[in-house]
Amino acid sequence: MKNTFKFGFLGLALALAVAACNNTASENAETADSLTNEIESQVGAATDSIDSIGGAAIDSLDSLSADSLN
Repeated sequence: MKNTFKFGFLGLALALAVAACNNTASENAETADSLTNEIESQVGAATDSIDSIGGAAIDSLDSLSADSLN
């Protein structure tokens, strides 16, 4: 889970760096929209990954408790 957050923040940092390097007056609105889309994409990916990890943990605990009942 720590790695998921690391990759999410790495993606965010890269997106911010690209946006900062390509910053011109005529492209500010387009860059802001692009950055917003990139952030939403990264947050969505991190959320999906966390949900997946949580689901796997719950399934693992369920199977452990089922094994202990038998």
